[in-house]
Amino acid sequence: MTTNNPFDKVKDELKSQDQTYNFYNLSKLQDPRIEKLPYSIRILLESAVRNCDNFEVHEKDVENILNWENTANKVEIPFKPARVLLQDFTGVPAVVDLAAMRDAMKRLGGDPAKINPLVPVDLVIDHSVQVDVSRTVDALEQNQKIEFHRNHERFSFLKWGAQAFDGLFIAPPGSGIVHQVNLEYIAREVMNGTGNLLYPDSVVGTDSHTTMINGLGVCGWGVGGIEAEAVMLGQPMSMVLPEVVGYKFVGKLPDIATATDLVLTVTNELRKKGVVGKFVEFYGEGVSTLSVQDRATISNMAPEYGATMGFFPADENTIDYLASTGRSNTKIEYIKKYLSSQGLMCNYKSGSHPVFTTTMELDLSTVVPSLSGPKRPHDRISLNSMKQDFNSCLSSPVGFKGFGLTGEQIQKKATFTFKGKQYTIGHGAVTIAAITSCTNTSNPSVMLGAGLLAKNAVEHGLEVAPYIKTSLSPGSGVVTEYFAHSGLQEPLNKLGFDLTGYGCMTCIGNSGELAEPLAEAITKEDLVVAGVLSGNRNFEGRIHPLLRANYLASPPLVVAYALAGTVDFDFETTPLGVSKKTGQPVFLRDIWPSKDLVQQTIKSSVLPDMYEKVYSNVNDGNKSWNELKVPTGLLYPWDEKSTYIHNPPFFKTMELTVSKRPAITNAYCLLNLGDSITTDHISPAGNINRKSSAARYLESKGVKPEDFNTYGSRRGNDEIMVRGTFANTRILNKLAPAVGPQTTYVPTGELMFISDAAEKYQSEGHQLIVLAGSDYGSGSSRDWAAKGPYLQGIKCVIAISFERIHRSNLVGMGIIPLQFQPGQNASTLGLTGKEQFNIELPTDKSLIKTGQTVKVTTNCGKSFETILRFDTPIEVEYWANNGILSYVLRKLLH
Repeated sequence: MTTNNPFDKVKDELKSQDQTYNFYNLSKLQDPRIEKLPYSIRILLESAVRNCDNFEVHEKDVENILNWENTANKVEIPFKPARVLLQDFTGVPAVVDLAAMRDAMKRLGGDPAKINPLVPVDLVIDHSVQVDVSRTVDALEQNQKIEFHRNHERFSFLKWGAQAFDGLFIAPPGSGIVHQVNLEYIAREVMNGTGNLLYPDSVVGTDSHTTMINGLGVCGWGVGGIEAEAVMLGQPMSMVLPEVVGYKFVGKLPDIATATDLVLTVTNELRKKGVVGKFVEFYGEGVSTLSVQDRATISNMAPEYGATMGFFPADENTIDYLASTGRSNTKIEYIKKYLSSQGLMCNYKSGSHPVFTTTMELDLSTVVPSLSGPKRPHDRISLNSMKQDFNSCLSSPVGFKGFGLTGEQIQKKATFTFKGKQYTIGHGAVTIAAITSCTNTSNPSVMLGAGLLAKNAVEHGLEVAPYIKTSLSPGSGVVTEYFAHSGLQEPLNKLGFDLTGYGCMTCIGNSGELAEPLAEAITKEDLVVAGVLSGNRNFEGRIHPLLRANYLASPPLVVAYALAGTVDFDFETTPLGVSKKTGQPVFLRDIWPSKDLVQQTIKSSVLPDMYEKVYSNVNDGNKSWNELKVPTGLLYPWDEKSTYIHNPPFFKTMELTVSKRPAITNAYCLLNLGDSITTDHISPAGNINRKSSAARYLESKGVKPEDFNTYGSRRGNDEIMVRGTFANTRILNKLAPAVGPQTTYVPTGELMFISDAAEKYQSEGHQLIVLAGSDYGSGSSRDWAAKGPYLQGIKCVIAISFERIHRSNLVGMGIIPLQFQPGQNASTLGLTGKEQFNIELPTDKSLIKTGQTVKVTTNCGKSFETILRFDTPIEVEYWANNGILSYVLRKLLH
């Protein structure tokens, strides 16, 4: 085995401010193909050159990347990201797995200390805080108190992890949203490693919106927690060398359009194009007119348009942003010199550009105010079509753009009393209006736009109905600083947008409860009520179980719809109210702030010292965090009574030698699903329904319903999560008569909770499969959407297509992903899900090839061929080892 790097010959020196740095100079390869490569591929090339040891990374890998024009989508390459990023919903199970691996390492005779991150790992606690309290000046304080009460065990465990594992940094609750904190503080842009070795910052994160950092020119994307844990432990990622779609921007945004309108337009266009598994790289002079925050908004939603990345190469705007967010002059100097020397600094105004697999173009001047919904982030609607579109959705057949209501049902209204006053609402009533999510709260232009719109509305005496749950949950304290400096928090407060917390909150379903009279009225009349939020996801039931219509919009439009009180509203023809100042009708156009005013306010109110002030204290935590008492030591002292942290079963029976995987024979189908089943459907993150299997389990442990918390907060406990798998109240399973988390237990025909059926199948020794449609596993990069099915006994998922991260997660848990042949699906093959299935995959791994044809037969005599979605040879090894973590553990033991 060779450990010397054959590319040490291209090592070079770089001098900056009396310091000498080293780097692997790509230009010294003297290969003319480099300047044709997309910038994103150049970063993969640098990683391969720097890490080449002809063991994990080979010279052939470097050649394959150099030859990208001919090898894209045809070869696999290893990639070693510079660091790993976690949030607490996915971070807790990752740290639980690492702790369990230490136990297994000790049991099998190894050194537990070997289970330690080998790259920097940053974890931001942002998914736990909920909008329990809103529309009061002390909402932030109250919500944070409730957060600590609910999550004391989880936070204690994470604090133990911070001292037990080297290189694990944890930003405590209240620090902000992980991707905004990454953008504003954590991102290095250029890493400075051992021996002053410079190399490009790159990151994988256990959250699909890790791509937000692409707006800063940092290569990064979301992976499952399982894959991230392997990267932490030094395992290179194996990936197919991606195709790169070049997306050219020309012109500039009109005054009435925001970055949010642009990203919703881009998302819609790229979904139509089809970019799953590809990089998208933006180029053209139009990009130079966009701030880093605008670019980050577009990059953030890469999962929604399906791409692995939405990459903006670094330019002068990038350097200016680093300076404006308080990065040191020393770092900025060597960052700029390194990027320039390495050919990673882009001039968007230049007429030249790299070679791309294919290209698209957008004239920014054509972008109009937009929303997306009511059920998917890529279903864009122009603002002036919104009223018509919503009414069309009411009567259209049930689907992504339909609710299937009859004429009589459409006329329904509900009357209720709230705080002594009577209100009547109908379909489309806005019940949640949330300025939320890193997608937009990282961007001062849309945040200050919302504040200025609120100021204008308050000056005219406009009000928001008191039953609407309004909230402001920015991604960092910097927003609070510039709102205070500009004087815009006060008018937002007057409209009900008081600060509720620094975290994901409504965007991930942590919206809290609606007012009880309102909730009862919605339920009684079965109204299709709406949520409007500045987030990135709007799948049905995600924001709140009672909200069936959810729309993504810019922060100013969130305020506008809160004022309107309904999405069944035409802003052009209908006033928001009558001005108490002039006595005249007030239209949205009358209070919409000009772009010049927004830019002036940014210039006067968003200051570099705000970033320095907010982030200088991030290591100190807060009083509640600092007072947490935690155990010490390498091994975690598991408490069997805990309903938050539990020693998972993944490694308890693992042995040093690998046993052959058993054949899948006479397997039953647990679910027969349609298209666009999200990871929210598979493993919901929101509140635990009081009638669910998980609720029964918690009650048996003495937990009161008010303390159930969310599934996301309990991801450190496998007993809860296996019961929460497929527990989404809006899941549509063809083996059940109605929407909800039930299925038919095929041997008896009995209808039961899905988790109960899975447990019954397992107790009787039956293997399980799942049938699904297209885009199976879209949405968040949720490892429990693979771990849960694994623990339920699911051995294989047969789908029309898989979302990238979820397919990888399934493989990472040893579940076989099979894809129907083009033009085929369960329906065309006449499958009901009541058959028993045999999967004719060899049990000898040496006979398995990536992408091979696998025959499936049923006990009814039907047979069909599928495509094996093991995409790289290493994935065959992961499957043979019953998952990636078992593979890594055995590797460390040997």
